[in-house]
Amino acid sequence: MTSWKIFRGTPEQRHEGIKRLPEPPSWRKFEKKERGTTYQSRPEEIELVNAALYLRRPLLVTGKSGTGKTSLAYAVAQELQLGKVLRWNITTRSHLQQGLYSYDAIGRLQDAQGSGKDNLGEIGKYIQLGPLGTALLPSTYPRVLLIDEMDKSDIDLPNDLLTIFEEGEFEIPELTRISDQFPDIVVKTWDNKTRTIHRGKVSCQAFPFVVLTSNGERAFPPAFLRRCLRLDLREPTPKELEKIVKAHLGLDTLEKAEPIIETFLKRRQKGDLATDQLLNAIYLLTNTFNTEDSPMVDSQEEDKDQNKERLIDRLLQYLSST
Repeated sequence: MTSWKIFRGTPEQRHEGIKRLPEPPSWRKFEKKERGTTYQSRPEEIELVNAALYLRRPLLVTGKSGTGKTSLAYAVAQELQLGKVLRWNITTRSHLQQGLYSYDAIGRLQDAQGSGKDNLGEIGKYIQLGPLGTALLPSTYPRVLLIDEMDKSDIDLPNDLLTIFEEGEFEIPELTRISDQFPDIVVKTWDNKTRTIHRGKVSCQAFPFVVLTSNGERAFPPAFLRRCLRLDLREPTPKELEKIVKAHLGLDTLEKAEPIIETFLKRRQKGDLATDQLLNAIYLLTNTFNTEDSPMVDSQEEDKDQNKERLIDRLLQYLSST
């Protein structure tokens, strides 16, 4: 009987066990990956997404890790055919200009020194719009902008975003200074395209659908909150978990996964667990312990039930450090 383990911890004994590796789960396939297609929207989420679309207001989405905050943005872009999601991952070093555009002044200086001339008309080669800047480009329909993990931002960033959200435009000084001589400059966008900027100013035509995510670990200024619609994503109910599992893994797997879902729900009462941990556990356990005569059962260890319990313990570890 063949073990389910592909890596055996015997580097002195090389083998071709990697050829037995099955297809990855749907959420870990990277070629032509379309996120959001399996997202299960709830009534309160649908209402607030539509309100944000109508009111042209950012949507501040809070909730525990693994509740689907980022997936919501991809689901909206997918369903409404709004193109690639423009994602800005926030860190403690993130600042407003980073989201709007970047200018490679050093690269331009090096090229000018190498060629012996400074061609102002080609300055656009050294400017790339950021995700926020790209989202504000004129378009018939709104782009989807995901500003992820606002909790991590510098204390000034929320307030800096207010003016942009209110005005819907920004200026690129490097282009404004030469606008009389070169009114139209072609620059690169965040999604690897090119657009022409007129007289150094970008003004949106359709305000983007903005999703800001937060784990609820910090407070935001009242002025910032006043300009956002707020959605708090709750943990999925047992019925909602079943729908999620069915969407990702199919009805056949759902029927086998009921005991794992029950274990997950019991453990979730005592600590923080994410839905993707449940999906990982179901995928792995239904592939390795799915039948009595499974070729992936390890005959050299204790009985199958003990192996299964140990694997569940390791896959469903609480997210909090305490």
